[in-house]
This record gives sequence, C-alpha cells and structure tokens, in this order.
Amino acid sequence: MHSGRSYSRWRLLMVPPRFGAENMARDSALQTRAARTGETVFSVYSWSKPTLSFGRNQPARGRYDLRKIREAGIDIVRRPTGGRAILHRREVTYSVTGPVDEAGSLRDTYARINRILQKGLSRLGILVEAVPRSRERTLSGVRSCFETPSEGELVAGGAKLVGSAQWRENGALLQHGSILVADDQSSLPDYSASASREGESIPAPATLEALLGRAPGAEEVANAMFEAVRTLEDPDATELPEDEVRRDALERVPHFVNEDWTWRR
Repeated sequence: MHSGRSYSRWRLLMVPPRFGAENMARDSALQTRAARTGETVFSVYSWSKPTLSFGRNQPARGRYDLRKIREAGIDIVRRPTGGRAILHRREVTYSVTGPVDEAGSLRDTYARINRILQKGLSRLGILVEAVPRSRERTLSGVRSCFETPSEGELVAGGAKLVGSAQWRENGALLQHGSILVADDQSSLPDYSASASREGESIPAPATLEALLGRAPGAEEVANAMFEAVRTLEDPDATELPEDEVRRDALERVPHFVNEDWTWRR
C-alpha cells in the first residue's frame, strides 16, 4: 500500500463460512503471505457457527461465563488483532493484509482502508463517517466492541456500524473488522461471569438491516467492497482462490483452538 493510488497488486478473496479458528488462521496466513509476495488482499467472510471473539489483549478470564456461552451454542476464539469482544452471528467480517513497506503509519493505513469501507457502504446506499480524534473513555468488564466508537471508526447516525483493529508484525499488516447486519452485540452482558451484569443494557449499534430495511448477504457486501477496491486502489484487482492460502491456514488452526491462547488473559 502506498500513498495515493496503490501501485502494488491487490487481490480479492470471498470465503465461504468457516469456523472461528480457521477464519483467524486464514487472516494470519494472509498476513505472512503479504510480507512474502508484496500483495495486498481484501477478503470478506462469515462464520459457520455463532462465535464470540476476544481482542488480542482483552482480559477475558474470569469475566465471561464459559458455561453460559456453551449453553447458547456459541464458539470462542481470540483474534490476532486488538479491540474488545464481538459476537459474530449476523454480521460480515472483512480483512485487509498487506506489506508495511511505504504503507505509512497505522493511522494512515487505517484511514485509507476506511475510505474503501465508506465507498463500499455507499454502494449499498449507506453513508457513514469516521469518528474524529477525541478523548476516549476506558471501558472494563464484559463490553462490546460496538458499545462506544473509537477514533477513526465508522458510524451512521452517531452509532457504530463497523468495528476495526490493525496489527503489524514481521513486515506486514493485518486489519480486520465487522460490519453489523443485525444487532447481536447488545446480548454480550448475558454471558458475563458477574450475575449483576446479566441483562445489562448497552447502547445499540447501527446495523445494515436497520439502515436499509433489509439484511444484505455476505456476497452483496463483498461485491460492493471489491468494486470500491477497484475504484480507489487497483482497477486490475483479481480474485485470489482460497486454495492458495488454505493449506497454510489449516496449519495455523491449532494455535487458535489452543485454550492457552484463547484464555491468555
């Protein structure tokens, strides 16, 4: 990724629903691939089973009730990027991986990826804006990633629609995030280890369903985002077959199913 229009090659990846550990393993594999190939990949995917994901360094041990989560039929995974908890059920996830050479600061690339997201959402008929820089409030306990928008995150009508986080390692970046189709995030307090937080009310996020009056599928969202990539970054962006990265992804799955990683904090 470079300033202005990118001269690096972009690839586009639409992945069928996979379980949480494989989704995270694939993002990790794509990040490693970016450092090796110099290609930037914009991928869109969904989840084969409802999954609660924790941010890379989010405290979770002793704050979430594993029994409640399992009884609800929800899987658990920890993301390689930061941020707070997300319930992946009625949402679409995107990821961007690319080399960091000449990519600019984390803030610059975050804003640049935001422009793609904004362009893609506008193709769906939704106008969003980025939250300006401000003094952020620290939240603790069982909190949703969508409860309070942070600087640079995308909101519609003041409510957060897209939650994103970026991680850089070994010469490559990974940014991924969720675009909410409907609101499942308000249920997160129900899985708290603290009985006093059960049923706690938290602010409702924005959703595609509420904004459009219908629930677009992952393929429709992906097509809008891919056209945005071609418009803003690389008019010759081509599809990346999942087979090119899946073997490497599957080799990384054990890391993301390891309880020591999931409950590292």
